[in-house]
Amino acid sequence: MLAIKLVSLLLLALAIHTDGLKLQKDVPVFVKTLKDLQRGPPKQMLTNRAEVTEEWIEQPLDHFDDKNKETYKMRYLVNNEFQTEGSPIFIFLGGEWEAEPGMLTKSHWYDMAKQHKGVLIYTEHRYYGASVPTPTMSTENLKYLSVKQALADVANFINTYKAENAQLAKSKVLLAGGSYSATMVVWFMREYPDLIVGGWASSAPLLAKVDFYDYKVVVGKAIRELGGQQCYNRIENGIAELENMFKNQRSAEARAMLRLCSSFDHTNDLDFWSLFGAISNIFSGIVQRQRPGDVEYWCDFLLKFEDDATAIANLFYHAAGYPTCVDMRYSETVAYYQELVADFDDSLPWYYQTCNEFGWYQSSRAAAQPFGKSFPATLYIELCQDIFGAKYRQSQIESYAAETNEHFGGMEPAVENVFMTHGSLDPWNAVGHGVAEGATVIAQASHCNDLAPMSSADSAEMRAAKEKIAELVTQWLA
Repeated sequence: MLAIKLVSLLLLALAIHTDGLKLQKDVPVFVKTLKDLQRGPPKQMLTNRAEVTEEWIEQPLDHFDDKNKETYKMRYLVNNEFQTEGSPIFIFLGGEWEAEPGMLTKSHWYDMAKQHKGVLIYTEHRYYGASVPTPTMSTENLKYLSVKQALADVANFINTYKAENAQLAKSKVLLAGGSYSATMVVWFMREYPDLIVGGWASSAPLLAKVDFYDYKVVVGKAIRELGGQQCYNRIENGIAELENMFKNQRSAEARAMLRLCSSFDHTNDLDFWSLFGAISNIFSGIVQRQRPGDVEYWCDFLLKFEDDATAIANLFYHAAGYPTCVDMRYSETVAYYQELVADFDDSLPWYYQTCNEFGWYQSSRAAAQPFGKSFPATLYIELCQDIFGAKYRQSQIESYAAETNEHFGGMEPAVENVFMTHGSLDPWNAVGHGVAEGATVIAQASHCNDLAPMSSADSAEMRAAKEKIAELVTQWLA
């Protein structure tokens, strides 16, 4: 009875502490854990009254086919409160998310623009947010979605915006981005070096890699470093115990612990992989989006339970939003994505890009991680095929990733005047530049943490990184 009361109190405390892990009822759990990893840079609370306006620009549907005269409307946001004659243009690139005003009103990018009397712009990536070029997101229509097309959108935007604004006709342009849009900053400098004078790439993955097993290794490292070895062991042992229960005729007990619906079939590899992939992704979300104290908080929660498997099961149930039962059927994931062809959601176009350009499937292949062995990259490859068609075999996706690396240089993009930063505990740093390649790696920081304004709470390493980009911006604009 005491144990039951303890679990109830813990769940209540979790609900009060944060809703960051809660999953929408109508989104399959596996999809939602992926969506949590897809969110844009950390949001900042708006604290000033700067007016950010929403604008639209007409873009070619296909920049590389002169015979195609179709166009679409690309959304962008503008804060011109500091604009004057010849103001530099500070563009933050949108990625696989909806562009929002916060980056143009409270961020280190905003502070630097203010210092240099710059115009602030946030461009929205085609097929995300409101910038959807086609009536549906069918596989046929998604052929117009690629990073090359998105970079060409930015180039056309810069040329058009300067041409249509007399005060800015001769202005210098700088780019910044976080995560995938940081990758775009690097690749834009490679493709269109004459259009910008410099760029800031926070947490930029550069190497397309289908089986991105390294990601989970860094997640485990962050948990051990911030939460302690005992927490790491609890996760590793708890997940291993649940895996073994399913494999050793204790599946009914494991199903009950995890509150799984009766439709879950642990003998179906895709269902089984989806379950353990989702559990792993919950921890990835905590680490990738961590604020100070987050990892420690969740580790304290896990360590309050008497045994390892119960701890994992209760965190999973909390993340699932306390439903009557948790539906972990792979078929529900496929059905959800298929419905998005007409009912838009940013998760479908991003999954399409991973299948066609990047891979980045975060698997359980590595031994040096605590999340078990039950979510191979094959899960994600099968999902590509089931959503977009049979041609997306592993060999084809590997070929697409190799083509991306060949075109953009992989880990050797050969660009100048781009400041790259990574957190030492950012799981994406495994496919980005490190200190050896000239990047700045910030101790104990995670994904895109350095985009926030300077703060008294910044570590010495964080403050040094922010000061460095400020110095470089001044040099580039001189």
